[in-house]
Amino acid sequence: MYILLQVQATTNTARTVVPPVRCHPDQASALLRLKHSFNATAGDYSTAFQSWVAGTDCCRWDGVGCGGADGRVTSLDLGGHQLQAGSVDPALFRLTSLKHLNLSGNDFSMSQLPVITGFEQLTELVYLDLSDTNIAGEVPGSIGRLTNLVYLDLSTGFYIVEYNDDEQVTFDSDSVWQLSAPNMETLIENLSNLEELHMGMVDLSGNGERWCDNIAKYTPKLQVLSLPYCSLSGPICASFSALQALTMIELHYNHLSGSVPEFLAGFSNLTVLQLSKNKFQGSFPPIIFQHKKLRTINLSKNPGISGNLPNFSQDTSLENLFLSNTNFTGTIPGSIINLISVKKLDLGASGFSGSLPSSLGSLKYLDMLQLSGLQLVGTIPSWISNLTSLTVLRIYNCGLSGPVPSSIGNLRELTTLALYNCNFSGTVHPQILNLTRLQTLLLHSNNFAGMVDLTSFSKLKNLTFLNLSNNKLLVVEGKNSSSLVLFPKLQLLSLASCSMTTFPNILRDLPDITSLDLSNNQIQGAIPQWAWKTWKGLQFIVLNISHNNFTSLGSDPFLPLYVEYFDLSFNSIEGPIPIPQEGSSTLDYSSNQFSSMPLRYSTYLGETVTFKASKNKLSGNVPPLICTTARKLQLIDLSYNNLSGSIPSCLLESFSELQVLSLKANKFVGKLPDIIKEGCALEALDLSDNSIEGKIPRSLVSCRNLEILDIGSNQISDSFPCWLSQLPKLQVLVLKSNKLTGQVMDPSYTGRQISCEFPALRIADMASNNLNGMLMEGWFKMLKSMMARSDNDTLVMENQYYHGQTYQFTATVTYKGNDRTISKILRSLVLIDVSGNAFHGAIPDTIGELVLLRGLNLSHNALTGPIPSQFGRLDQLESLDLSFNELSGEIPKELASLNFLSTLNLSNNTLVGRIPDSYQFSTFSNSSFLGNTGLCGLPLSRQCDNPEEPSAIPYTSEKSIDAVLLLFTALGFGISFAMTILIVWGSHMRKRH
Repeated sequence: MYILLQVQATTNTARTVVPPVRCHPDQASALLRLKHSFNATAGDYSTAFQSWVAGTDCCRWDGVGCGGADGRVTSLDLGGHQLQAGSVDPALFRLTSLKHLNLSGNDFSMSQLPVITGFEQLTELVYLDLSDTNIAGEVPGSIGRLTNLVYLDLSTGFYIVEYNDDEQVTFDSDSVWQLSAPNMETLIENLSNLEELHMGMVDLSGNGERWCDNIAKYTPKLQVLSLPYCSLSGPICASFSALQALTMIELHYNHLSGSVPEFLAGFSNLTVLQLSKNKFQGSFPPIIFQHKKLRTINLSKNPGISGNLPNFSQDTSLENLFLSNTNFTGTIPGSIINLISVKKLDLGASGFSGSLPSSLGSLKYLDMLQLSGLQLVGTIPSWISNLTSLTVLRIYNCGLSGPVPSSIGNLRELTTLALYNCNFSGTVHPQILNLTRLQTLLLHSNNFAGMVDLTSFSKLKNLTFLNLSNNKLLVVEGKNSSSLVLFPKLQLLSLASCSMTTFPNILRDLPDITSLDLSNNQIQGAIPQWAWKTWKGLQFIVLNISHNNFTSLGSDPFLPLYVEYFDLSFNSIEGPIPIPQEGSSTLDYSSNQFSSMPLRYSTYLGETVTFKASKNKLSGNVPPLICTTARKLQLIDLSYNNLSGSIPSCLLESFSELQVLSLKANKFVGKLPDIIKEGCALEALDLSDNSIEGKIPRSLVSCRNLEILDIGSNQISDSFPCWLSQLPKLQVLVLKSNKLTGQVMDPSYTGRQISCEFPALRIADMASNNLNGMLMEGWFKMLKSMMARSDNDTLVMENQYYHGQTYQFTATVTYKGNDRTISKILRSLVLIDVSGNAFHGAIPDTIGELVLLRGLNLSHNALTGPIPSQFGRLDQLESLDLSFNELSGEIPKELASLNFLSTLNLSNNTLVGRIPDSYQFSTFSNSSFLGNTGLCGLPLSRQCDNPEEPSAIPYTSEKSIDAVLLLFTALGFGISFAMTILIVWGSHMRKRH
């Protein structure tokens, strides 16, 4: 019957020949106008529109399709031609019969799509692809009226370049998240026929957690959901389980949280589950691994996801499995041999342990293998050479050790070989040079030793990334290195800590270099002039020559290049500070001999985020011009210089994004400006060790995120700033060595509804002022953060900046009897110092409730009465100084039970009676008790009159902690804020031995 109908139809057609309907004139007119809206000199214009000639049938033009009997255009495909236009021409919307529209891969110059009149006219549209078109603004609601849409793509493509443990995101638009859809419900509520939704890099943050319920409610036929890099938040909602037709879920690079729902295993057609780079937590449902059709599971970069690898069944379809940077633990099962189709296997979770199963060597289709695990044991197994299809082999952050087997040279298809942050040793094997397809070679942070000649790598003509840093290598150059183009494609070269003494000549011929790290070597003298000439006009991601012995820049201070991360710190370079003329986001000049900033230097700081020039010889005033040209600065560190004059008011007024300002240890004078605006972003402010006068600016209360305030060692004349208690995050307050007067809880403040309660305060240093009155019990009762530790706090006060760097913010406090400048503040460090004032009256018993105290200094006051027995509750106390007061009575026996107490000074009081006999007190010298004529017993020479044997407090043999502060005299990278504790375990009994 079918054949008969075919013949009959053919016969009828032959009998009556119907000529094709020509394109309708108004359709041709609209298309020609659209053509002329594109730049004729950009992209593939001539090819795309070669057939678009006026007077010819537009239905026959390339990319144009017509349907029906009216000659109207139903299909327009201009995708991928890299055309350029100022905007989408309105003529497009005269093609009202369009069913298929593809404008992807063209550039519409960040223009906005029409909001009022536009897409709603294309009512028959089924397929709409506007991906990678560089459009901006809000997605117009008119797209939401296209009720026949089956396919919608508004995405912007992006790709990740990974090097070392860092990554660079590159995207196909002028800026990130330039297109937004703040109301997904309005956009999709009428798109019930939608089967594919692609909106990668569209900003959906305005939807909060509603995005999930909206998609589940309005798009029941959805098969493909692709929303990477959309700023999504919240969990995957329960209603998502209704989308049973889903075959692909791509939600990577978002902020999704909660657990991965088990119901995903019930999506019977699911082939791709891409959830990487989110904030998921909890145990990953093992049943998902048993899904019969899943080909890709990507959970990488979710450190909160935990789990174990299952026993894989033989009927799995899994081709790609990614688990790096998760909390997966346990051994790698031998059943992994059942993944016969697997091509990419990423087992880079640091919790994996045990030996590598030999069954891995049977996965003959394996294209990529990544392994990690701090508890992995053994060496690189010999079966690795069986995996001859490998193009990527990455073994990192692991416990494997020993030499790299020479058989690794048999993996001739390798383009990436990364063996780093493990314990590999021996020499860098020459068989690696047989891998002529290598593009990436990362061997850093191991124990490789011996001499390496850079020119030996010249066989690897495709080499793009080379990292030999942080081994025990001596890297040298061959004699003829300067006359050869050794690495024509090299982009990243990292040779940190390679015992180099000369500047590498191979840098003369690296036209594509974007990342160079020569830090921590012994390179001396001037940076060669040829280096700056070679690099003219280049765009560096990283240029790090810190921690060497350079003495001269070897160039004009205005450098003709762009450097995103520029680090010259810890050298001895003299003269003016150099500035990359093309811009930079991070500049570090710390610990050099720079003496000046060139004129107009600040005009090149327009894109700079962090600027560090501490510990140099800079002098003169800070030019106010910096405030008008460097608006994006988040961190300024000019500490430990010879800068003078008054602090420019604009530093505190004009920078809306400034988080850290350190002007410590300069010669600033005058009063602090009191013009700080609402929205102040400051988190740390250090103006200590200058000669600043006047009052503390009351407008500081606008800095609601302020965590550290250090204005110690100045000439400030003010009362105690109870009003600072309005800052909810203030944790470190250093007011020492000024001219503060009055009481801590001044009635003039507390009567104005300012309670003086500092809810987050952990370090309070107001030593060496003229404060007086009594220490009020009520004030200490309000120091809640000294009473209980929050479980939500991170260990260290820090913020992250570009390239994983953290800035170590310093503060100078008196601790254990000495002034110490300490950095990297642990949140467990809790101190109070009110020494050197004129406080009188009794010591408040409520101090005994501050059980997190590590240091307490009340010395050099006029305090009277007994030492509170409640101090026995301070079981974390390491330092107690009550000297030079008028305290009386006996030393409470409760103090003898403070096992961490390593510094005690009770001298120059009027204490009486027997010194408690305990192991802890036996470690103190007689200087801790001198000047108390009524005291007796060891360690004093005066024996007690009472012959009765004292009751010794038993010493517990349990292990205890001796917390010792590590001093950091140098400022490091990034936003860490100020003190660290090294925990040294050991029993006092062992110390006694």
